[in-house]
Amino acid sequence: MKIALAQINTTVGDFAGNVARIVDFAQRAQSRGADWVVFPELALCGYPPRDLVERPEFLSRCEAELARLAGLLPPIPTLVGYVRRSHAEQGKPVADAAAVLAGGKIVLDYTKILLPFYDVFDESRYFEPGREIAVYDSGGLRLAVTICEDIWNDKNFWKKRFYTRDPVEETSQAGARLILNIASSPYATDKIQLRHDMLKTIATTRRVPVVYVNHVGGNDQLLFDGSSMAFDAHGELRARAKSFEEDLVLFDTEGGACDLRPAPASETEEVYLALCLGIRDYVRKCGFEKVVVGLSGGIDSSLVATLAADALGAPNVLGVSMPGPYSSPGSLRDAQALAGNLGIEFRVVPITPVFESYLTSLDPAFEGRPRDVTEENIQARIRGNILMALSNKFNTLLLSTGNKSELAVGYCTLYGDMAGGLAALADVPKTMVYELARYVNRAGERIPQACIDKAPSAELRPNQTDQDTLPPYDVLDTILRDYIEENHGAQEIAAQHHLDEGLVRETIRRVNGAEYKRQQAPPTLKVTAKAFGMGRRFPIAQKFKE
Repeated sequence: MKIALAQINTTVGDFAGNVARIVDFAQRAQSRGADWVVFPELALCGYPPRDLVERPEFLSRCEAELARLAGLLPPIPTLVGYVRRSHAEQGKPVADAAAVLAGGKIVLDYTKILLPFYDVFDESRYFEPGREIAVYDSGGLRLAVTICEDIWNDKNFWKKRFYTRDPVEETSQAGARLILNIASSPYATDKIQLRHDMLKTIATTRRVPVVYVNHVGGNDQLLFDGSSMAFDAHGELRARAKSFEEDLVLFDTEGGACDLRPAPASETEEVYLALCLGIRDYVRKCGFEKVVVGLSGGIDSSLVATLAADALGAPNVLGVSMPGPYSSPGSLRDAQALAGNLGIEFRVVPITPVFESYLTSLDPAFEGRPRDVTEENIQARIRGNILMALSNKFNTLLLSTGNKSELAVGYCTLYGDMAGGLAALADVPKTMVYELARYVNRAGERIPQACIDKAPSAELRPNQTDQDTLPPYDVLDTILRDYIEENHGAQEIAAQHHLDEGLVRETIRRVNGAEYKRQQAPPTLKVTAKAFGMGRRFPIAQKFKE
C-alpha cells in the first residue's frame, strides 16, 4: 500500500480555500499512484480554531463542508481532520475528529482521545475526549487512526506521562498493523528531533509502521513546521516531508523506495525558516501585503527587515530610519546600507524637531524635575507614532523589532518600540539574534557587519549601551532560559552557572515586574519551548516572590 502524506497550509475558517487545497493534494496523490492520502489534524477548518468552535454556525459549516468534500475527492481513501458536534449527553459539545472518506461517504469517524492542556494547548477547554479507539481494515491491512496527542503518551519513550490511557498500546492490542497519526504540532527548537525519536521508538517497540502527517504554516502565534514522516516496522525512516513548506511524499508499506526530503542543516536554519513562514502567513492571512519596519541601524531591526524581505519579497517592505538627537551618524549609514543590500524601500523621518516640541510642551509640567528615562521613552514613542502613521496611511502591517531578552526584563517602551501588529523576534533571545544574523550573512554581507559588531544601544541618551542597564546578553539569556523555560529558582540558577545570586534575583524581579508590558505586546511568533503570550500565563497584579 502506498500512503501519501499530504502536508498542507490551511487558514482557520477558510472552508472554501481549505477544501480546494485538500482536493488538489488528493488529486496529486492519486496521480502519483497513492492508495491512501492523509491530511493533518483539523485540516478542514484550520488549527487552532479556539473559541470559534463555540459558534454553532462554525460547527454546522464544518460538518457540511466535510460532506461536500467527500463528493469532490478522487476515488482513494482520504483521512482528514475536522471539528463536529460531540453528541455527548454531558460534557463538551464539540469533538476534535478525524474522518476517513471513501466513495463519497464517511466510512470511519474517530474522536481524539487525549486532549493536551499544557503550554499553548487548551483543548480540554473546548473538546469532549473520545472513548473508543479506531481500527479500520483497508486492502487487507488493519490501520489505526489517531490524532496528534494520542501518540504522545508512550510508556516506552516518556519517563513522565500525563494520561492514564495510551491509544497506541490499545490499537496495537486490537491488532493494528499500521498507525496513522494526523497532527497539528507547533514548532519549537528541538521539537523536530523529539518527534523523530518518539515516532521511531513507537515503530520499533510496537513493530508496526507509523505514518505521521503534521500541519505546516503559521496561524497567529503558532508556527507549524510540517516535517511529516513515516517509519517502517523496523524503525527506519522511509518518508520525510520538507520543513516549513507544503509537501507531498509517499510511504510504501511494502518497503519500496524512500521518499526523503532534505532536513534543515541546523537549528539556526530551522528558526530562520520558521520566522519567515510566520511573518509571511501572519501578514497574508490577516489581509495585508506589505510591512513597515523601523530601522535603527542595530542588529534587531536589521534582522527583522531581512526576514520580512525574504518572507514577503523586497518590494513589500518599507524601512524607516528616524534619527534623533542622540543617534550616531553610523546608525543612519548602516540602516541605509541594509536597505540597499536588501533592495527594500527606504525613508528617513527625523524626530529631533518633534522631540524638541514635546520638551517645550512638557517642561512646565515637569518643572523642578531632572531629565530621566521619561524623556528617553518620549523619543521611542515618537518613533512608534511615526511608524503607526505610515502603517495606517499605506495599509501596511508594522513589525516590531524587540527581542525576547529585552521583553523579558522590560527593557522596552510601551507604545514606543513595542508598537506594531506582530512581534517577529519576541521569542528570540538576543544571543540567537546574533546567530541568525550570521546565518543571514553566510553567503555574503546582507546585514552590514557594523550592525553585528557594534555594542547594542537604544541611542536615547549620550553614549548609551544596553549593558549600562543589563548584564551581558550571554549571561542574561542563560538566566532567562533557566527561569522561563525550565522554571528553575534563583539559587539553582546561580549555583548551576556560577553566577552571582543577587544578579539572578534582580533579573527575576525584573521579569516578574514586566508582565504588564508583555500582556500589551503584539502577538509573538513562538520558536522556543516557552514563549511569552498564549504559552505563559502569569497574573499581572500579584505579590508572590521566590
